[in-house]
Amino acid sequence: MILFLLTYIIYIVYRSMEAMHMLQQNLYNENNRYLKWTARNISKVFCIFDLIPLLFFIFVYVSKDKSLLDLFYVSSMFVYIYCIYYEYCRNKDNQNKLPLKVTARIKRLFATFIIIVGLVLVLTIKEKNLDLQLIYFMLLCFMEIIIYYLIFICSIINTPLNGLEYLYFYNKAKRKLKERNDLTVIGVTGSYGKTSSKNILNDILSSKYITRATPKNYNTPYGLMITINNYLDKFDNILIAEMGAYKEGRIKKLCDFVKPKYGILTIIGDAHLETFGSRENICKTKFELIESLPSDGVAILNKDDPYQVNYNLKNNVPIIWIGVENHDADLYATNIHYGSFGMSFTCNYQDKKINIKTRLLGKHNIYNILAAVALGIHLNVDIDDIKSSILSLKPTEHRLELKKLNDIYMLDDAYNSNPVGAKSALETLSMMNGTKVVVTPGMVELGKIEKEKNFEFGEEIAEVADYCILIGEKKTKAIYDGLIKNNFDKDNIFILNKVKDSYGVVEALKEEGKDIFALYENDLPDIYEEVRK
Repeated sequence: MILFLLTYIIYIVYRSMEAMHMLQQNLYNENNRYLKWTARNISKVFCIFDLIPLLFFIFVYVSKDKSLLDLFYVSSMFVYIYCIYYEYCRNKDNQNKLPLKVTARIKRLFATFIIIVGLVLVLTIKEKNLDLQLIYFMLLCFMEIIIYYLIFICSIINTPLNGLEYLYFYNKAKRKLKERNDLTVIGVTGSYGKTSSKNILNDILSSKYITRATPKNYNTPYGLMITINNYLDKFDNILIAEMGAYKEGRIKKLCDFVKPKYGILTIIGDAHLETFGSRENICKTKFELIESLPSDGVAILNKDDPYQVNYNLKNNVPIIWIGVENHDADLYATNIHYGSFGMSFTCNYQDKKINIKTRLLGKHNIYNILAAVALGIHLNVDIDDIKSSILSLKPTEHRLELKKLNDIYMLDDAYNSNPVGAKSALETLSMMNGTKVVVTPGMVELGKIEKEKNFEFGEEIAEVADYCILIGEKKTKAIYDGLIKNNFDKDNIFILNKVKDSYGVVEALKEEGKDIFALYENDLPDIYEEVRK
């Protein structure tokens, strides 16, 4: 019995880590994301081998044949040993793209889980009545079977503690902000391009001011609290706060917290349409930043974006419009050129023509640069300093980042994918001189239009690429159909299960004396893994 319980403990702890990892990636079930994920991934949530020990104990309990108990202990032990080995091999082969972050919240969650399982284990070991002990064994086996839901229940149990932790760090950050009346806060939001826009703005403004930007993609209340409590310095002049949301009211909540004076709205699109429910909800949520700005602030809006142009703004904050297509904007780009160095273009502002050169690529980055230039000029940053900052900009990791991998030029746009960003990435790829390959698992979280947008993406790929590598047969079916609809050669389509398997395929496609450019458009997180191996 002891050896059986030992292997059981190892296995259930292992599985609990997987469950907590998925819960964390699904934002602790915000908007029921975790529960929806479990419903879509039954084969990952439940393992058929987990039923065997439970059936063993049920058989003994019903048949009253206690002579089989020792045999079933040993058999169950080997079942769990096999399952442990199975999980180990699978995780060894599939390196997590976003590992489990062992935060205080995760530690509490794990402690709660251990207490619940430990209590049943103690009752099982101490119970002298064999029938009752068998019931406890069945309960242990059942808990392992429903481990993903048990972890969710533990998370619910911890809700009061999580709430208290949130209030503690929130109030701590509020007190720190209250002491900094001289601090200027700039909010950056949008459906796409928030992190890149924030980083570009930070580089430009840091030539004149001491700036502090939220690190990486810290764009939630917790992310802002961490930034303020752990990183904000008394000498910082400007805080640049990236703001993300999955439903209405979240941007407003962030604005009430940090009170931005200036705001940049990158572009409004269909990202997270599944959780927002409609484009109108997305639009209203993103404009919560702009409508929170004071009348002496400034909003930077995109005049090429019909959602922004047609929005009925409910406050009187001054607006600076930027554009590429629309030359009625206050700042607009002309003379756009791509090359091995990156991009160059002319920024037109009032009677000024500012020649910009950057290592960044993509039309979306032109918008990001224009927005940062607009706010930089408004905040009296010297034009030469602005140009110098833009020239030295480094691409944000995995956001249309051009890099060399052996003999392949990789356009790494793997952070996420959306209809606007994907189209911009394909435009960039089309300007490259060589063999063109697109590697993608498609776009997600687009709700009812997901299939339609992926189909259109397939049609667009067919117009640009020589080869296409699809990651995950089920997820990319719509892209495949779009490729075929646009008469793309079937022999030039490859379907793989993992992104890492594509590198060898791309290398094999290289022709002598000809460069090869591979656009890696999106790399879905672990919650979208299609095959469980």
